Parts: sequence; C-alpha cells; structure tokens
Amino acid sequence: MSGQEITLAVVIAAAVVILLLVWLFMRQRRTQALRDAFGEEYDRTVEARGKRSAAEDDLIERRERVAKLQIRPLTASERDSYANDWNETKALFVDSPVEAVSRADRLLTDVMNTRGYPMGDFENRHADLTVDHGEVAKHYFAGHEIAARSSDATTEELRRAINHYEALFADMTSEIADETGASGKREIDGADRREAPTKPAAFSTTTRRPGD
Repeated sequence: MSGQEITLAVVIAAAVVILLLVWLFMRQRRTQALRDAFGEEYDRTVEARGKRSAAEDDLIERRERVAKLQIRPLTASERDSYANDWNETKALFVDSPVEAVSRADRLLTDVMNTRGYPMGDFENRHADLTVDHGEVAKHYFAGHEIAARSSDATTEELRRAINHYEALFADMTSEIADETGASGKREIDGADRREAPTKPAAFSTTTRRPGD
C-alpha cells in the first residue's frame, strides 16, 4: 500500500469516527431532551416498549400528533357545568363509590373531548395528555388503573382514584377562554373552591363502602 493510500485510509477512518461521535452526541441530546420533556413517562415508555429507540420514537410521534390537534380551553359556562357534574360525582361516592369512580372516568373523557382531545381509547388519551400535562397524566393513569378493577377495589383505593381524577379535573378546567377566544388561568375564588376543591374534603377516612 502506497503512502497516498495509507493517508486516504486514515482520513476515511477519522471521518467515520467523527460521524459516529456526532451521531452519539445528537442521540444523547435527543434522549436528554425527551427525559426533560416527559419526566417519569419517559422511563415508563421505555419499560413498556422494551427498547430505548422505540420508546423515543413513540414519544416524538406523540408530540408531533398533539401539535396537530386543535386543543382549546373550556368556556366559562362549560367549566361551570362540568364543575356541577364533578360535585355531583363526589357526592355520589358516599353511597356508591364504584359508580362514582366510573362516572368520574366518563366525565374526564367528556371534558378532554370538549377541549379537543380525540376520543380514542384510554391508552391514546393518556399518551396525548403526557405531552403537555405530564404531571396530571400520572394521576389519570393511576386513577384509571383502579377504575378498571373497581368492582374488586377497596373503598380506600376507590377514594384514591377519585383524588387522582380530581387532580386531572382541576388541571383540565383551570384554563378558561374569555369572550374574545383568548385563554388564561382562572383565579379560583371562594365560590370556585367549593365547586372544585384541590383535595376532596368529602372523602374522609371514616367513609365506608356499603357492605365494608
């Protein structure tokens, strides 16, 4: 091999190494960006998909899909109507915890649909929610897991499901559109706190499911 050929081989090898390092750097940046954006959902998705690359492709696809959705805040009248429905749902818990949890699950689906999230199944709704509402998406996942086995769940588990759902409900109804179509976080005054409290005071540890 001539000196010129050796030099060419070295240059090619160096170029390959540089390209590999650049690819690794970009991959690490993508991983870190997705970890920062999705938090715990990143690790849950990696575990569910089995491969990091497949999980990251999934998360990127979610973000691109949600970016195309026409998500909007509720109007004031919609928010007030849903707040009344939520209060009725919590009141129902005292006499029928299972029915209350089932109703809460349906109510949240309705709220999300009104705001522009596709109906789909739970997995898709939860996936869409993780893009911009990662913290409350965790509550949605935990609440739905209990709701799916509500007939066998204890009263305390059902109470936790309602609490999880309330965290999502508060988030989904916190942004209200004004008359011009703009939106903003609504300050919660005393009356609003009675409609949608952060922690459902009605659910004390002494509440018992019929037959418990």
